[in-house]
Amino acid sequence: MTVEQPDQTQVLVIGGGPSGAVVAHSLAVAGISVTCLEQGDWLNPTDYAANHRMWELVARTHWGLEPNHRRNQADYPLEVSDAELPPSMYSAVGGSTIHFGGLWPRLAASDFHLKTLDGIADDWPITYDDLVPFYSETDSFIGASGLDDDPAYPDGLEFPQPPHPLGKAGKRVAEGLNKLGWHWWYGANAIPTHKHGDLAACARWGTCVQGCPEGAKASFDLAYWPAAIRAGARLITGARVKRILTDSENRAIGAEWIDSTTDSVKTISATHVVLCANGIGTPRLLLMSGKDETGLANSSGLVGKNLMLHPNSMVLGYYEDDLETWRGPLGAVISSMEFYETDLDRGFYRGLKMHASTAPGLLMNGVEPARSLGFDALWGQNFHQIVDDARSAVLWACNIEDLPEECNRVELDHSISDSSGLPAAKIHYRYSENTLKIRDFAVAKMSEAHRAAGAKRILPIPDMPGEPGHLLGTARMGVDPATSVVDPTGRCHDVPNLRIADGSIFVTSGSANPTSTIAALALRIARDLADEIKEGAK
Repeated sequence: MTVEQPDQTQVLVIGGGPSGAVVAHSLAVAGISVTCLEQGDWLNPTDYAANHRMWELVARTHWGLEPNHRRNQADYPLEVSDAELPPSMYSAVGGSTIHFGGLWPRLAASDFHLKTLDGIADDWPITYDDLVPFYSETDSFIGASGLDDDPAYPDGLEFPQPPHPLGKAGKRVAEGLNKLGWHWWYGANAIPTHKHGDLAACARWGTCVQGCPEGAKASFDLAYWPAAIRAGARLITGARVKRILTDSENRAIGAEWIDSTTDSVKTISATHVVLCANGIGTPRLLLMSGKDETGLANSSGLVGKNLMLHPNSMVLGYYEDDLETWRGPLGAVISSMEFYETDLDRGFYRGLKMHASTAPGLLMNGVEPARSLGFDALWGQNFHQIVDDARSAVLWACNIEDLPEECNRVELDHSISDSSGLPAAKIHYRYSENTLKIRDFAVAKMSEAHRAAGAKRILPIPDMPGEPGHLLGTARMGVDPATSVVDPTGRCHDVPNLRIADGSIFVTSGSANPTSTIAALALRIARDLADEIKEGAK
């Protein structure tokens, strides 16, 4: 490799996913020089799996959820021999929002106070109310859709766009929950119902996870990066960061990175560095950046620890009548927080968030479930029945709250390397007893919801394949440097001009999909950094 002369920027952002996009946009709008290094590239919409005839098969190749199966050039390997649940992620401009279904719930107010309310884990050093203005601003920016005033949240939750139609499937499952007396509400989705900025209106393709052919899903390559670049942010793709550079006073001074187009090592200097590489990539880079094996910003010993993955379960229900479940969006038609909070009579702490979705795809909802019946069940008249079943399949899925445990962690594995020779991330992850109890309870409740709605056949899938993409907790937030990695503004306790603004800083996971909270935290951190820079310029 050749080494080239250094580049300069005021703020260096590492990672071009949702948090990196929000930070870069916010700083650029404030007139601050900001450069983002992203190891992936822009995705061409023509490459979306959904734009191919055999889209369900293509979705298992370059579009697959797990990097070890996908093996794209920008991916780095994960050593998962000690992981009961292999994580998923995507390396590209927009990060894993390329893959997400667009679900956009907030954490509940209780999620910030588990120690106080339930005597478990730790409280966050910030509250729901602290994040409300940032939630609202990012909602407005991306054109989030939903129905105002969900009673599961404090008063004042409003959306800039109306909710998506329930459709036949949504009405059916909502009627079932009404019979049971359970909470439900229109799903909150990062998918506008009307044209919004650079985003088109949803055309209900139903292939949100495999790429939106309409350009309606608010993946952050579409929802934030064009605006960030127009505001003056610089985005360098194919840029794999090797290490964060520090000076003799342990201040961040930039980064060393590898240009994938030339295989050359480059250096960029910066006054501030913001790390946005997700809950696995961030601790991996911190551990690669230290002067010894302890890594950078790790006096607490907590970098990489407390990995939370939101184990997901699902139950497919098949109905007699055609519910048009090929219609999108795939996010959440309705959501239920009925079992979100702790009720110790159930035998476990915390709970789950349920969401019902339409379920397009013949392989997922017809052929694969039928495989258990044997080879002959896939042919002849049986196949016609499989096709009919796929048109009437409704998916109940849930996120299970994953409590922080130090044994669930990210380490470096020097025996495996990425295409640039950098060490892999080794994942240690085991289901806790509490998690397994929630999973069993969740499958039972989702099955009950299908029965109440009149499903003719119910198929539980306790371990949802290809999940999760929620990578949280590995550089946790707190006020005590001995028990946390960053302070409430994302600033590393040990490195004062290095901030972290991704899901790594979650103290607890909640059971709501985390991207809206990641975006709100990133905006809050970016605003604080902008204020610091402006104050220092006076």
